Amino acid sequence: MVHGLLWLPLLIFFFWITWAGWNEYKKVETYKEWATQFERAKYDIYAALGQSERTLTWGLPTRQGIVNIQHTQLDNVSSIDLLIKGDEPFNQSATGPAKKGEAILQLNLRDQQPCQIPFTDAELAKRWHGFLTTTLTPTANPEVS
Repeated sequence: MVHGLLWLPLLIFFFWITWAGWNEYKKVETYKEWATQFERAKYDIYAALGQSERTLTWGLPTRQGIVNIQHTQLDNVSSIDLLIKGDEPFNQSATGPAKKGEAILQLNLRDQQPCQIPFTDAELAKRWHGFLTTTLTPTANPEVS
């Protein structure tokens, strides 16, 4: 009886870790289905983000799908800040590799409150920041006469 009680916490831990793995697998599978509609997408436990032309869409991944979906047009964004946990915002010209840890892309909108998109990987956030910053300014097309 004593041996059974000693092994019970380990058994409960294995059931919990199995459930957590299945839960994360289901989240990733629903994300894969959701991401097919975008040109560029990212998944992490804090947020799923998709970019299609000049529209950004993000939300919270769950087993049932992406919830709390928000959209914004890059035309409405005045600037993008990259916030790394414990640091001040810095721009793309910052040198050196991003620190390990959490990061947030803050979209400063022209007529609304800023939107924040969380990342668990600061290096991935820095790459998205660079891409979105270059995409923010539309390329000037010469007029054809």
